[in-house]
Amino acid sequence: QDAIDRKEKRSETFKTAVRGLEMGTPALKTEELGRRAPQWVRDNLVTMCMRCKEPFNAIMRRRHHCRACGYVVCARCSDYKAELQYDGNRLNRVCQECYVFLTGHVVLEDREGKHKGILEKGAAEVSGRSLLCSSLQLLDKNGKGGTRGWFVIPQDDPLVLYIYAAPQDVRAHTSIPLLGYEVRDLPQGDSRHLFQLAQSRQVYTFVADTEELKRRWMRAMARSAAGITHLEEGEDADS
Repeated sequence: QDAIDRKEKRSETFKTAVRGLEMGTPALKTEELGRRAPQWVRDNLVTMCMRCKEPFNAIMRRRHHCRACGYVVCARCSDYKAELQYDGNRLNRVCQECYVFLTGHVVLEDREGKHKGILEKGAAEVSGRSLLCSSLQLLDKNGKGGTRGWFVIPQDDPLVLYIYAAPQDVRAHTSIPLLGYEVRDLPQGDSRHLFQLAQSRQVYTFVADTEELKRRWMRAMARSAAGITHLEEGEDADS
Protein backbone atom coordinates (compact mmCIF):
# COMPACT_ATOMS: atom_id res chain seq x y z
CA GLN A 1 0.00 0.00 0.00
CA ASP A 2 2.89 2.34 0.76
CA ALA A 3 4.31 1.70 -2.70
CA ILE A 4 0.92 2.43 -4.28
CA ASP A 5 0.58 5.65 -2.30
CA ARG A 6 4.04 6.82 -3.38
CA LYS A 7 3.26 6.01 -6.99
CA GLU A 8 0.02 8.01 -6.83
CA LYS A 9 1.79 11.00 -5.26
CA ARG A 10 4.36 10.99 -8.05
CA SER A 11 1.64 10.85 -10.66
CA GLU A 12 -0.21 13.74 -9.06
CA THR A 13 2.91 15.91 -9.09
CA PHE A 14 3.87 15.01 -12.66
CA LYS A 15 2.83 18.34 -14.20
CA THR A 16 4.65 20.31 -11.53
CA ALA A 17 7.82 18.31 -11.93
CA VAL A 18 8.13 18.53 -15.68
CA ARG A 19 6.76 22.05 -16.28
CA GLY A 20 8.98 23.66 -18.82
CA LEU A 21 11.68 21.00 -18.74
CA GLU A 22 11.61 20.56 -22.50
CA MET A 23 11.86 24.30 -23.32
CA GLY A 24 15.05 26.03 -24.27
CA THR A 25 18.21 23.92 -24.21
CA PRO A 26 17.80 20.14 -24.75
CA ALA A 27 16.25 18.70 -21.60
CA LEU A 28 15.88 15.24 -20.17
CA LYS A 29 12.70 13.32 -20.75
CA THR A 30 10.64 12.89 -17.62
CA GLU A 31 11.50 9.23 -17.20
CA GLU A 32 15.20 10.13 -17.35
CA LEU A 33 15.15 12.53 -14.38
CA GLY A 34 17.73 11.30 -11.88
CA ARG A 35 18.81 8.48 -14.17
CA ARG A 36 20.91 10.52 -16.59
CA ALA A 37 22.97 13.66 -16.05
CA PRO A 38 21.18 16.74 -17.46
CA GLN A 39 22.60 19.37 -19.78
CA TRP A 40 22.93 22.45 -17.62
CA VAL A 41 21.40 25.74 -18.76
CA ARG A 42 24.29 28.19 -19.03
CA ASP A 43 24.46 30.88 -16.34
CA ASN A 44 24.73 33.71 -18.87
CA LEU A 45 21.41 32.77 -20.48
CA VAL A 46 19.31 33.72 -17.46
CA THR A 47 19.06 36.72 -15.16
CA MET A 48 16.45 35.29 -12.80
CA CYS A 49 15.61 32.02 -11.06
CA MET A 50 13.93 29.67 -13.55
CA ARG A 51 11.50 28.52 -10.83
CA CYS A 52 10.46 31.50 -8.66
CA LYS A 53 11.42 34.20 -11.24
CA GLU A 54 13.27 36.34 -8.69
CA PRO A 55 16.27 38.18 -10.21
CA PHE A 56 19.76 37.01 -9.34
CA ASN A 57 22.33 39.24 -7.65
CA ALA A 58 25.87 38.70 -6.46
CA ILE A 59 25.12 38.84 -2.74
CA MET A 60 21.62 37.79 -1.72
CA ARG A 61 20.43 35.58 -4.57
CA ARG A 62 23.10 33.51 -6.27
CA ARG A 63 22.87 31.00 -9.11
CA HIS A 64 22.73 27.24 -8.52
CA HIS A 65 22.03 24.32 -10.85
CA CYS A 66 19.48 21.61 -10.20
CA ARG A 67 21.41 18.35 -10.63
CA ALA A 68 18.29 16.59 -11.93
CA CYS A 69 16.88 18.91 -14.62
CA GLY A 70 19.79 21.33 -15.17
CA TYR A 71 17.80 24.52 -14.53
CA VAL A 72 19.48 27.61 -13.06
CA VAL A 73 17.76 28.30 -9.75
CA CYS A 74 18.25 30.34 -6.58
CA ALA A 75 19.30 28.89 -3.22
CA ARG A 76 15.72 28.90 -1.86
CA CYS A 77 14.35 26.99 -4.84
CA SER A 78 17.19 24.45 -4.75
CA ASP A 79 17.23 23.83 -1.01
CA TYR A 80 16.36 20.15 -1.48
CA LYS A 81 18.29 16.89 -1.69
CA ALA A 82 17.39 13.78 -3.66
CA GLU A 83 19.16 10.58 -4.59
CA LEU A 84 20.22 10.56 -8.24
CA GLN A 85 20.75 7.21 -9.91
CA TYR A 86 23.33 8.54 -12.39
CA ASP A 87 25.51 9.63 -9.45
CA GLY A 88 25.48 6.33 -7.62
CA ASN A 89 22.28 7.21 -5.70
CA ARG A 90 24.11 9.92 -3.78
CA LEU A 91 22.18 12.91 -2.46
CA ASN A 92 22.40 15.95 -4.74
CA ARG A 93 21.01 19.50 -4.74
CA VAL A 94 17.77 19.61 -6.75
CA CYS A 95 14.96 22.10 -7.32
CA GLN A 96 11.60 21.73 -5.60
CA GLU A 97 9.80 20.36 -8.66
CA CYS A 98 12.38 17.62 -9.22
CA TYR A 99 12.45 16.85 -5.49
CA VAL A 100 8.70 16.25 -5.46
CA PHE A 101 8.89 14.07 -8.55
CA LEU A 102 11.90 12.01 -7.48
CA THR A 103 10.90 11.44 -3.85
CA GLY A 104 7.11 11.63 -3.86
CA HIS A 105 7.26 13.92 -0.83
CA VAL A 106 4.75 16.73 -0.60
CA VAL A 107 6.09 20.28 -0.22
CA LEU A 108 3.79 22.62 1.70
CA GLU A 109 4.40 25.59 -0.59
CA ASP A 110 1.94 25.28 -3.46
CA ARG A 111 2.86 27.00 -6.70
CA GLU A 112 0.26 25.14 -8.73
CA GLY A 113 -2.78 27.19 -9.61
CA LYS A 114 -0.97 30.52 -9.70
CA HIS A 115 -2.19 32.41 -12.73
CA LYS A 116 0.49 33.27 -15.27
CA GLY A 117 0.66 37.02 -15.58
CA ILE A 118 1.17 38.74 -18.90
CA LEU A 119 4.94 38.85 -18.35
CA GLU A 120 5.27 35.35 -16.89
CA LYS A 121 5.93 33.61 -20.18
CA GLY A 122 9.31 31.94 -20.53
CA ALA A 123 11.54 33.37 -23.25
CA ALA A 124 12.49 29.97 -24.65
CA GLU A 125 8.87 28.82 -24.73
CA VAL A 126 7.67 32.00 -26.45
CA SER A 127 10.61 32.18 -28.86
CA GLY A 128 9.94 28.64 -30.03
CA ARG A 129 6.61 29.75 -31.52
CA SER A 130 7.27 33.38 -32.34
CA LEU A 131 6.73 35.57 -35.37
CA LEU A 132 10.18 37.02 -34.77
CA CYS A 133 12.73 36.93 -31.98
CA SER A 134 16.31 38.14 -31.64
CA SER A 135 18.67 40.26 -29.63
CA LEU A 136 18.13 44.03 -29.91
CA GLN A 137 19.16 47.12 -28.02
CA LEU A 138 16.55 49.55 -26.73
CA LEU A 139 18.08 53.01 -26.40
CA ASP A 140 17.31 55.37 -23.56
CA LYS A 141 15.68 58.75 -24.12
CA ASN A 142 18.92 60.58 -24.89
CA GLY A 143 19.87 57.92 -27.44
CA LYS A 144 23.34 57.33 -26.02
CA GLY A 145 22.92 54.23 -23.89
CA GLY A 146 20.31 51.61 -23.37
CA THR A 147 19.35 48.07 -22.55
CA ARG A 148 20.31 45.07 -24.65
CA GLY A 149 17.93 42.17 -24.36
CA TRP A 150 15.97 39.43 -26.05
CA PHE A 151 12.90 40.68 -27.95
CA VAL A 152 9.98 38.47 -29.00
CA ILE A 153 6.67 38.85 -30.85
CA PRO A 154 4.77 35.62 -30.01
CA GLN A 155 2.50 33.90 -32.52
CA ASP A 156 -0.24 33.56 -29.91
CA ASP A 157 0.05 37.22 -28.83
CA PRO A 158 1.15 38.98 -32.05
CA LEU A 159 0.19 42.51 -31.01
CA VAL A 160 2.67 42.64 -28.14
CA LEU A 161 6.46 42.92 -28.03
CA TYR A 162 7.97 41.08 -25.06
CA ILE A 163 11.37 42.14 -23.75
CA TYR A 164 13.56 39.71 -21.80
CA ALA A 165 16.95 40.38 -20.26
CA ALA A 166 18.25 37.04 -21.58
CA PRO A 167 17.01 34.35 -24.02
CA GLN A 168 16.37 31.70 -21.33
CA ASP A 169 14.67 33.91 -18.74
CA VAL A 170 11.35 32.60 -17.46
CA ARG A 171 9.77 36.03 -17.12
CA ALA A 172 9.78 39.12 -19.33
CA HIS A 173 10.71 42.35 -17.55
CA THR A 174 8.43 44.49 -19.72
CA SER A 175 6.18 44.46 -22.78
CA ILE A 176 5.06 47.00 -25.39
CA PRO A 177 1.58 46.81 -26.99
CA LEU A 178 2.31 47.38 -30.69
CA LEU A 179 -1.16 48.19 -32.01
CA GLY A 180 -1.41 51.70 -33.42
CA TYR A 181 2.32 52.48 -33.40
CA GLU A 182 4.14 53.94 -36.39
CA VAL A 183 7.35 52.20 -37.45
CA ARG A 184 10.03 54.67 -38.51
CA ASP A 185 13.27 54.05 -40.36
CA LEU A 186 16.28 56.05 -39.19
CA PRO A 187 19.48 56.73 -41.10
CA GLN A 188 22.41 54.57 -40.14
CA GLY A 189 24.59 56.35 -37.62
CA ASP A 190 27.94 55.26 -36.20
CA SER A 191 27.46 51.90 -37.95
CA ARG A 192 24.27 51.37 -35.94
CA HIS A 193 21.11 50.09 -37.59
CA LEU A 194 18.38 52.24 -36.03
CA PHE A 195 14.58 52.26 -36.20
CA GLN A 196 11.74 53.53 -34.02
CA LEU A 197 8.28 52.83 -32.73
CA ALA A 198 6.31 56.06 -32.24
CA GLN A 199 2.83 56.87 -30.99
CA SER A 200 1.92 60.37 -29.84
CA ARG A 201 4.72 61.39 -27.45
CA GLN A 202 5.90 57.84 -26.80
CA VAL A 203 8.95 56.90 -28.87
CA TYR A 204 11.10 53.77 -28.63
CA THR A 205 14.41 53.62 -30.49
CA PHE A 206 15.97 50.25 -31.31
CA VAL A 207 19.37 49.14 -32.59
CA ALA A 208 19.66 45.92 -34.61
CA ASP A 209 22.89 44.04 -35.24
CA THR A 210 22.49 44.10 -39.03
CA GLU A 211 20.53 46.01 -41.66
CA GLU A 212 18.73 42.81 -42.67
CA LEU A 213 17.62 42.14 -39.09
CA LYS A 214 16.46 45.74 -38.79
CA ARG A 215 14.27 45.36 -41.91
CA ARG A 216 12.79 42.12 -40.59
CA TRP A 217 11.85 43.77 -37.31
CA MET A 218 10.36 46.79 -39.06
CA ARG A 219 8.16 44.54 -41.21
CA ALA A 220 7.05 42.41 -38.25
CA MET A 221 6.28 45.42 -36.05
CA ALA A 222 4.42 47.18 -38.86
CA ARG A 223 2.17 44.13 -39.26
CA SER A 224 1.43 44.04 -35.54
CA ALA A 225 0.88 47.81 -35.42
CA ALA A 226 -1.70 47.44 -38.19
CA GLY A 227 -3.52 44.71 -36.25
CA ILE A 228 -2.57 41.83 -38.56
CA THR A 229 -2.71 38.77 -36.33
CA HIS A 230 -2.43 35.88 -38.77
CA LEU A 231 -0.33 34.83 -41.76
CA GLU A 232 -1.55 33.97 -45.18
CA GLU A 233 -0.79 30.45 -46.39
CA GLY A 234 2.84 30.22 -47.52
CA GLU A 235 3.74 33.63 -46.05
CA ASP A 236 6.74 34.06 -43.78
CA ALA A 237 6.26 35.79 -40.44
CA ASP A 238 8.46 38.73 -41.36
CA SER A 239 7.64 39.05 -45.05
